[in-house]
Amino acid sequence: MAIPKHLQLEFVTPERAIVHDHVDEVELPGEEGDFGVLPGHAPLLAALRTGEMWYRKGSETRRAFIAGGFVEVVPDRVSILAPVAERAEDIDVARAEAAKRRAEERLAKASVVDFDAERARIALLRAITRLQISRQGRPDRKRPRL
Repeated sequence: MAIPKHLQLEFVTPERAIVHDHVDEVELPGEEGDFGVLPGHAPLLAALRTGEMWYRKGSETRRAFIAGGFVEVVPDRVSILAPVAERAEDIDVARAEAAKRRAEERLAKASVVDFDAERARIALLRAITRLQISRQGRPDRKRPRL
């Protein structure tokens, strides 16, 4: 069986489709660590954590924020189901900065037994990740190769 030349990337949330395109490469934030997918990848089902994902089509790399979810990989397709996700160009920077400030304020006031502190830490992680992706993640033309 021949190795496929591209991957069909299907990336959705309950609210909308984020990406539906043929791509050359995908990198995802797995619960057990980041991992990349190229055409011909072995079948895989994995849990995702909050973080940055990116995909490459030709020389163009696109980034997105993802807040958990699951991915199914087969040799010619990557299907991502996430509760929350945004393409870099769709991230509302002002909203993310406000969420970061609120979370930092809640954490500064948190007591040792404050159960809302964990929610604040998660909100802070999401806000920081969104801001990082929005700063570096506007569509670029070339991804540096290591």
